[in-house]
Amino acid sequence: MTLPIDYHELVKPDRVKGDVYVDAGIFQDEMDRIYGQSWIYIGHESEIPLAGDYKLKTLGLQEVIFCRDAQANVQVMFNRCRHRAATVCQEMRGNCREFRCEYHGWVYGLDGSLKIIPYADGYADLDKTGLGLAKPPKVDSYRGFVFALADNDVKLTLDDHLGEPARQQIDLFCDLSPVGEIEVQAGSSLLAFNGNWKLQMENSIDGYHPNFTHQSFFQGISKKTGQRVDMFDGGSDAQSRDLGRGHSNLEYSRYNLAETRRNARLTALRSTPWGEKYYQDMVAAYGIDRAEHVIVVGGTHMSVFPNLVVLGQQVRTIRPVSPERTEVDLAPALLKGVPDELNTMRLRMYEQFYSPRGGGIHDDIEMFNRVGKGLRCNQEPWLLFKRGLGREQTLEDGTVVGQVTDEVPQRAMWRHWLELMT
Repeated sequence: MTLPIDYHELVKPDRVKGDVYVDAGIFQDEMDRIYGQSWIYIGHESEIPLAGDYKLKTLGLQEVIFCRDAQANVQVMFNRCRHRAATVCQEMRGNCREFRCEYHGWVYGLDGSLKIIPYADGYADLDKTGLGLAKPPKVDSYRGFVFALADNDVKLTLDDHLGEPARQQIDLFCDLSPVGEIEVQAGSSLLAFNGNWKLQMENSIDGYHPNFTHQSFFQGISKKTGQRVDMFDGGSDAQSRDLGRGHSNLEYSRYNLAETRRNARLTALRSTPWGEKYYQDMVAAYGIDRAEHVIVVGGTHMSVFPNLVVLGQQVRTIRPVSPERTEVDLAPALLKGVPDELNTMRLRMYEQFYSPRGGGIHDDIEMFNRVGKGLRCNQEPWLLFKRGLGREQTLEDGTVVGQVTDEVPQRAMWRHWLELMT
């Protein structure tokens, strides 16, 4: 008989035991208690713009079809035939009129309804209406970001799951477009590493590591521009922030809105014809104060627990595979209704750091692999998240902030993880 896991002995306010990254029983509990009972990010509506468009996604370990039906409504359906469980969709993306199981020929519509059963006279009384592709009981979206919830007994709405602070960060990301829409249609990069999914969540909102892990990349920027990258210094005005419910962000607004940087950003943007047009379109859409605020802040750098990261010019989806295997999909996010030059610049910035030939993302993967090796040594099993613990501040909206190198986001993630697991 396996004894229940005492999670309070594994997660403390300032540290966690290495077991939480490698233990198979803990991983299975996560799939049940977190991915099985939380709102999980599936994809962005713009990835499937036309009726019949589809992509394969995951809800925890379960593969789902993310598609638009014949009426262009967004559907999320489990990729499993109701007859004998074979997958009905094999390609990662495409456009089709139906989904057909190649095992026994059952055919499903784009809305998941069962359309055809070959040799149906062999069934005495079979009600096709109850044998469509299974769906998560709850699907909802915010600003085009589609989430699904696999447990109908969970009463938490998507708005409550996100919370106002996280929704504000998504707004900053989308409102960089004068029509308020992003387009996730420029392909994606798939990376994988031999490590736990939580390593990527921790890393995505870690302001302590860039000056060291990405030192060579920043040196290259400094050599090219003549200016040192100082955003992640110990004395930087940038902050780390707990947004609630395990979500967090690296808050660059104070750093970017400093008068010298603010004026320099706006001047540089408006020095080109396309930049001036973008500026005027933003002012027309949002008013001068909101437009300049959104432009200067420049989007967000946020994690939405447990599997979404909205960062710079990209939407990142984390897919757990096993306790020690993770896949991550990184997709550039372009802005609708902006000059082509701006989207080209966003793509080049994404490629520079995050593409397979980029100069940054591989550093992180190397660190995950090194952590994996280190976790095999368990003489001292604790991993520390103490940085900045004594200088956190709670703001009026209830969020908690620290200096950008402080481990506020990691502590926020682990507090919520512990709450869900217990």
